[in-house]
Amino acid sequence: MENLIVVSSDCHAGLPPEKYRDYLDPQYRETFDIALPATMAITEKSESTFLLKEINDQWRSGIEDQLDGAWQYEQRIKVLEGDGIAAEIIFCDGITERNSPPFGAGLSLPTKDIVPELQWAGARAHNRWLSELCSHDTNRHFGVAVCPLLWDVEEAVKEVRWVHENGLRGIMIPLLTSGFESYHHPKYNPFWEACESLGIAICLHSGAAPMADFFGDKFPDIEMSDYPGAVGMYVSEVFFWTYRPVIAMLWGGVFERFPKLKVSVTETGTGWMVPSMLKMLEHHYAETHFSAKLGDYRSHLSMSPVDYFRRNCAIGASVMPRGDAEKYHDIGPQQMMWGSDYPHPEGSWPHTGTSLIESFKGLPVTDVEEMLGKNALDFYGFDVDKLKPIAERVGPLRSDFI
Repeated sequence: MENLIVVSSDCHAGLPPEKYRDYLDPQYRETFDIALPATMAITEKSESTFLLKEINDQWRSGIEDQLDGAWQYEQRIKVLEGDGIAAEIIFCDGITERNSPPFGAGLSLPTKDIVPELQWAGARAHNRWLSELCSHDTNRHFGVAVCPLLWDVEEAVKEVRWVHENGLRGIMIPLLTSGFESYHHPKYNPFWEACESLGIAICLHSGAAPMADFFGDKFPDIEMSDYPGAVGMYVSEVFFWTYRPVIAMLWGGVFERFPKLKVSVTETGTGWMVPSMLKMLEHHYAETHFSAKLGDYRSHLSMSPVDYFRRNCAIGASVMPRGDAEKYHDIGPQQMMWGSDYPHPEGSWPHTGTSLIESFKGLPVTDVEEMLGKNALDFYGFDVDKLKPIAERVGPLRSDFI
């Protein structure tokens, strides 16, 4: 086939905040009505603190209808096909399009100042709606459910079963586990087992970090002048917190016990982060384990953490820069997966065609094919035959990259 099957490993969707009300269990709707104005005020303050509002408002001007594809299916299809995308991995949204799930059930899944019961309610509201969105074509749209795993493992297992029964195929868990057992602890085994047995991928998406370390305890209600360099600190460290759960799982033997479990890490510092991280893991596995004062910390593993990472994990390299694409074989052959990050302003849309040429033209076409689609098709288990007719209509040509 001359057209490439393009899969975006990083797309987002979410309802306008007030519309989540209909997807909440009835007993939470009154609380939602009371909380909504305060939630929106905090969202707007967060935008201003991060200096996003002016930039976002300017970027949105003139493309509001296309941005409605964050929740309107017909518009979403127009955007995807305009980008040449045949299939997508769909995460919930954050503050960028102001349509994060209610009660703190968004990308960051915080635990500070959160009511667990309400966060679960918000997550389930989003999952119900996302299931409805993906039901138009569950092969083309790989929905990632939200799961506040830390509060209750048994509830999380129930949610995995619901996710499987309702057409979603991935589940997002919190990155930050402060105050809770980290993911190397055996208490999470029932959750890993449920995901493995039902073929549900665990998906980690960047964004969460210990914000108080950068912006103080009262964030976002702060004066930025009191925290010079806070944003620089955040962007320098945020990717560490995205990979930290994976490091816990690698050393904790999670992939030893559950060899078919799949974990993806999306929108991270791929080119400069992954090679050094893997080198560090291999060093500590192969070269420092003999230190007597550290004891035996590897005999429960039959392979190096790097081997588990290569076998069980994939990298959603959102808007992959040229430098990362050129290092494909050094970073993650058969692991790196391009993403558009629609509908975020830092994504490739509405200039995806140009962005793809800048990132991939002149590279081996087989590598381009893998990064743009094949790796994601294999890792997430898409039915390729069902996507071929779409790609034949909208996908970029192999010759575009020669």
